[in-house]
Amino acid sequence: MELQQILRRLQISQLNEMQQAVLEKYDDKKDFVLHSPTGTGKTLAFALLLEKHIIENYEGTQVLVLVPTRELALQIEEVMRKVHQGQKVTCVYGGNDTKVERNKLREAPDILIGTPGRVMYHFERNHVDPRAIHTLVLDEFDKSLEFGFVGQMTSIVERLHGLRHRILTSATKMSDIPEFTGIGAFVTVDFSADASSAPKLLIQKVIAPPQNKLKALFKLLCRNGSKKTIIFCNHREAVDHVSELLEDRGVIHDLFHGGLEQSDRELALLKFRNNSNRILIATDLAARGLDIPEVETIIHYQLPYKEDAFTHRNGRTARMQASGEVYVILKPEEDYPYVPADAPTVDLDGLEYDLPPNSPFATLYVTGGKKDKINKVDIVGYLLNLDGVVKEDVGLIEVKEKESFVSVDRNVAASIIKQSVNNKIKGKKVKVGRT
Repeated sequence: MELQQILRRLQISQLNEMQQAVLEKYDDKKDFVLHSPTGTGKTLAFALLLEKHIIENYEGTQVLVLVPTRELALQIEEVMRKVHQGQKVTCVYGGNDTKVERNKLREAPDILIGTPGRVMYHFERNHVDPRAIHTLVLDEFDKSLEFGFVGQMTSIVERLHGLRHRILTSATKMSDIPEFTGIGAFVTVDFSADASSAPKLLIQKVIAPPQNKLKALFKLLCRNGSKKTIIFCNHREAVDHVSELLEDRGVIHDLFHGGLEQSDRELALLKFRNNSNRILIATDLAARGLDIPEVETIIHYQLPYKEDAFTHRNGRTARMQASGEVYVILKPEEDYPYVPADAPTVDLDGLEYDLPPNSPFATLYVTGGKKDKINKVDIVGYLLNLDGVVKEDVGLIEVKEKESFVSVDRNVAASIIKQSVNNKIKGKKVKVGRT
């Protein structure tokens, strides 16, 4: 493994302190437990460890990575493909097409990533031979326990008769590791209380009576201008309520909660990542395990009931030791013990701000993807051959299995769609439209 090549593919200059400690302290003759806060790069840390266990020309699946959410599964898949080039990586999760997954599993992947329910589904139907798996990663294990996956994870582990290596990661320190994991003698790397890996957050309070809470939120968004922001609510009804306000004011945004179709949630995150949308309104489903870089601001429209939920929400910003700002909107009588008593209060009374500017980019879909051998270079070349489109008009591109998504300057989006009737990319007739 050439570490510098991997870092270049990931666009990272060097490993952080936690990742370096993981590589230095890892003992492949013992199990391994990593405690480190959300946003510190645990995925890359254990992805690098797996390089020590991948066997060339192996018969069957070698590594199983169990995760609590489909969004985390997709994030890990992306990192694994960059770290383990040349190895087959497959991701399975609830809400995905089981037939598509079954076809992918006909040729055993070297690395299988999945949520417990969907992995069990494929085990029970013999789509995957669990006896061949020699390495197990239990990622965000504390969250898996919180989600109630103990029964499914126990059944999965019981089927892994050839298991020789176990890796467990957790955002919070665990005093007791459940017996069903099979973890015996293990090495621990604990960064859970390390100040250098903790996010550098500025937490501020906004005080507003109940009848003015929504108004205070909107004024705060206007005050923050073009900053990339996640607004957290406790319930999807509150998410929809805030969305209606922004919709009425013409402010572009997206939603993320469990009541949405999986494809809609994935598209919302994609648009947030590629900067065609700068505001995401979400429940705690977005608090952990999502790949959302460069979030500048977190706003708690509603405060969570538990401190660890507050911590994980805040972990969406100030990732990888960057800095970020957090706002909590409180009613005058509200007092949460986990909100710092000395947090400064932002006074918005009597102040007026311009509407937050919408992003200059919009996301278009292209009806072609990896299955059609279409890649990012093909899409860029296609777009630059259209009249009136220049390099600066094209933003981030994500190529999926059957379709692709590209952010483009809003001013040329309509022209691109109009020019794309009956056009082809790599010999495949494609359609281009708005998401």
